[in-house]
Amino acid sequence: MSTETLPRADGAGDRSGAVLDVVIPVYNEEADLGPCVRRLHAHLSESFPYPFRITIADNASTDATPAVATALAVELPGVEVLRLPEKGRGRALKRAWTASDAPVLAYMDVDLSTDLNALLPLVAPLLTGHSDVSIGTRLARGSRVVRGPKREFISRSYNRLLRTALSAHFTDAQCGFKAIRREVAEQLLPMVEDTGWFFDTELLVLAQRAGLRIHEVPVDWIDDPDSRVDIVATAVTDLKGIARLGRALLTGKLPLAALRSRFGRAPLVAGVPAGLLPQLVRFGGIGVFSTIAFLMLYAMLRPFGGPQTANFIALLTTAIANTALNRRLTFAIRGRDGALRHQAQGLLLFGLGLGLNAAALAALNAAAPQHGHPAELAVLLAANAVTTLLRFVLMRAWVFRRAD
Repeated sequence: MSTETLPRADGAGDRSGAVLDVVIPVYNEEADLGPCVRRLHAHLSESFPYPFRITIADNASTDATPAVATALAVELPGVEVLRLPEKGRGRALKRAWTASDAPVLAYMDVDLSTDLNALLPLVAPLLTGHSDVSIGTRLARGSRVVRGPKREFISRSYNRLLRTALSAHFTDAQCGFKAIRREVAEQLLPMVEDTGWFFDTELLVLAQRAGLRIHEVPVDWIDDPDSRVDIVATAVTDLKGIARLGRALLTGKLPLAALRSRFGRAPLVAGVPAGLLPQLVRFGGIGVFSTIAFLMLYAMLRPFGGPQTANFIALLTTAIANTALNRRLTFAIRGRDGALRHQAQGLLLFGLGLGLNAAALAALNAAAPQHGHPAELAVLLAANAVTTLLRFVLMRAWVFRRAD
């Protein structure tokens, strides 16, 4: 696939001097492109304190968009045109950002639905190095949004789905108003597979999983009534993207560890993973699942081997599964590196749990020799609760402790 970069207007200055590169991806936007670029150029010229560049990323337009873009590049200093022979907003952004040498890379939709006064707050945390990615959000407190109930419902439902399916922490994945530091983009963009509308979501999820700081800016946003986005087709593509990305994250396919080690934010306390409450919630959910599985296995095995044998087999089976699930879901460790060591340490914790459960059964037998199965299950349930708490503390502080 080839691309073409058209020349800038005379007097635009050295290409390497731009601090901010704002990319506008377009496809058949001959009517809106001129007013958009002129308005953006005027705003940056008047209010942005650093050299800037505006890159029109034309992805295979079939109308007069290429001619309009070329005329703008001749008319306005600092405007460039990148021509791609294939469609895809994500493809256009990826190609434009990869080719740019500006320290901060941004993009916005051609309709300029977002108030441009939010542009400097968007990029300022990236210029200072405080944050790695910055996004405009229409769903946070302080945002002011004008759009129909249908789009509002779809947007909120989609972002809630992301929080459920991919544990997303950001509030608005789809707002066409984002920025990223170039050195971060160089490492992150090769991992992003989508070339269409799911590009934004995939980029943000990977950034979050790599431990990057995502800054959110509440924006004033007015819906474009002339939007030509096919909602149904986009929704289907997004669902496929969520499934694909979820599988990749679950299997450890993506090399996020190296990116985390280079750019990820260190925990506030050395050697202790961040996010105690979310970890505790996920650990608790896995613990409930493990306990139910343990009790079911114990009940199935009890008639064949006695309480101690049933306890041993059920606890060993669920302990191995529990360690594997917590490794991936609670402590976000992917890949095979250290997996055997983690299971070995997990088996040591299994030994601790086995000892507590065995002691609990022995105490029950001593106190009430004629007890029934319900009493055994109740005692084991209480012992498992204590074991689960100890497992979390030891997993966090020892098994899955992050290197200093």
